[in-house]
Amino acid sequence: MSLPKINKFIVDKLTGDNLDALKAAAKRARVAALTMVNAAKSGHPAGAFSSMEMFLTVYGVADLTPENCSEINRDYVIVSHGHTSAGVYAALSEWGFIDREEAMAHFRNCYSAFQGHITREVPGIDWGSGNLGQGLSAGVGFALAQRANNHKGRVYVLMGDGGQTKGQIAEARRMAVKENLTGVTALIDYNDIQLSGERKKIMPCNIKELWEADGWEAVDVDGNDFVQLYDALKNAGKNGKPTVLLCHTVMGKDGGIMEGKPDYHGKAVPVDAYGEIVKNLGESPDTLDKALERRKNPPVYKGRKIDFPPAPNIDTGTPFDYEGKKVSDNRGAFGKALADVGKLNYKVPGKTPILVFDCDLIPSVMTGKFRDECPDNFIQCGIQEHSVATASGAASTAGVVALWAEFGVFGIDEVYNQQRLNDINHAGNKTVLTHVGLDVGEDGKTHQCIDYVGLMRNMFNWKLVVPVDPNQTDRATRWMLKTPGDICMAVGRSKIDGLKYYTGDYKFEYGKADKLREGNDGAIFALGYTAQIALNAAEILERDNNKKVSVYAVSCPLEPDMNAIKEAVKTNRVITLEDHNVNTGMGAIMALEAAKNGILLPNFKTLGVTRYGASGTSDQVRVEMGISAEQVAQEFLKG
Repeated sequence: MSLPKINKFIVDKLTGDNLDALKAAAKRARVAALTMVNAAKSGHPAGAFSSMEMFLTVYGVADLTPENCSEINRDYVIVSHGHTSAGVYAALSEWGFIDREEAMAHFRNCYSAFQGHITREVPGIDWGSGNLGQGLSAGVGFALAQRANNHKGRVYVLMGDGGQTKGQIAEARRMAVKENLTGVTALIDYNDIQLSGERKKIMPCNIKELWEADGWEAVDVDGNDFVQLYDALKNAGKNGKPTVLLCHTVMGKDGGIMEGKPDYHGKAVPVDAYGEIVKNLGESPDTLDKALERRKNPPVYKGRKIDFPPAPNIDTGTPFDYEGKKVSDNRGAFGKALADVGKLNYKVPGKTPILVFDCDLIPSVMTGKFRDECPDNFIQCGIQEHSVATASGAASTAGVVALWAEFGVFGIDEVYNQQRLNDINHAGNKTVLTHVGLDVGEDGKTHQCIDYVGLMRNMFNWKLVVPVDPNQTDRATRWMLKTPGDICMAVGRSKIDGLKYYTGDYKFEYGKADKLREGNDGAIFALGYTAQIALNAAEILERDNNKKVSVYAVSCPLEPDMNAIKEAVKTNRVITLEDHNVNTGMGAIMALEAAKNGILLPNFKTLGVTRYGASGTSDQVRVEMGISAEQVAQEFLKG
């Protein structure tokens, strides 16, 4: 029996043949999900069974089809409890997104698209998940992107009840209400069972009251009843609020020994139990045998290719020039360039919307000018960094340029897991970290982000830019907004010199080290604004010791400029300088890449942060850490 056409609620009620078809599909899908788990000998079958009607109904009513699932203007579906992947894949197979037999045979099989937790490579999956608590934030991001593109679509977020204790969900709830995202509907699989037992004994929380307290409409439904689910989804948002459906279900519904027990939350059922469950669902136990036979061969389906969002259609304008002594700080130059690009593209037909997310840091991260120029595209989120990291990442995949400006310790240290998922999901998030390194000054060691290079280095797709001066910052900002992929730009807060090198026709080129000073007695590679410390050190060395030293400014520490390194080694003295942990920063990366390329670094020394720093002015803290210009010159002379 083929499934009915119900997308966009084309029928008023689920009755007769339509309802019978969905019930039959639920039986087939449960067989498929159980077969996947038993063929792989691992997985989460009971939760897949309890959520099955939810999956089938949502994928049925959503404006999301095998034909439009890679487009921008449509509905979005996020499954936050991604460990129920077998159920998701089974439901998707019923709606024609994927091949049922392939999924049953190659679930959790290496080189297959059907991983143990859902990923975007499977059509119909809009956000790879499994790290519980992040799905609603992604839904908020998708809804904000839809609004910016004037698309009246819906966003559906499916979650488990055990993850409701996580704080990020509360952050996302508040964001959705503040932004009046009535098109967002959350569905909670409310089966009261978690991996370790009953939810109320593990960590009780008043789920309905929490959602209502944050301003959502909370509706109780039978989550295993298609009619109730359809009606509730159809009416969601009509009261002018985001809606959460508390879907009361049975763990392991129609799964024999799995029903109402935590035992099979995360493991396969015995073979004899498998046979009994499958027969009761109307299929033959040899379904597993056929899947196992097919599993002997390599997977056929590797999944769709997920690229980074394409380059946006925006006008990046004309760069500003800053010349002279301490004319601006890099964060100020970023804010001015961002506002300039924003104004040029704000609500211009055909231009890609630019959304800027802020966490109550407008004066510190310099997003105020953008807010003034582009008020409808400025998203004030309050102090909710975890949700914002995910929301901005998700939004970037849905047809907007999404930028989040934040203190370094909050924008990468605190939300590393969220930024890692942005990387995995091939987002196009632009994260601007201010107050990095030792340039936080008096805020002290708790706020000194001295590990951002190392953290970004741990991921595989992020680009990192650490500009030297306001001029390069301006040009790097415009480049970043136009360039696909996840990009982090890290800047300090102190006013510094605007260098002539980066004015005029200079164009930012990712991965290039800029030679600011020529010398044959050694070379200093300096990260970001510390290039100006290196220039001062080079002047001291020439004035007092008749040593002429080359200075290379590095703004892209994750991608060392090998040509510059090869040139520098000819001087027989190479020093790296950074206000970052020396064990994981630019110097460590340069040394490794040089070794991999067969380059011996002569008289090599790394200067940087060797411990948590003190609280004082930025100049004082750098002296205390041993990286002032005078101290760098002394270290150079030590050989």
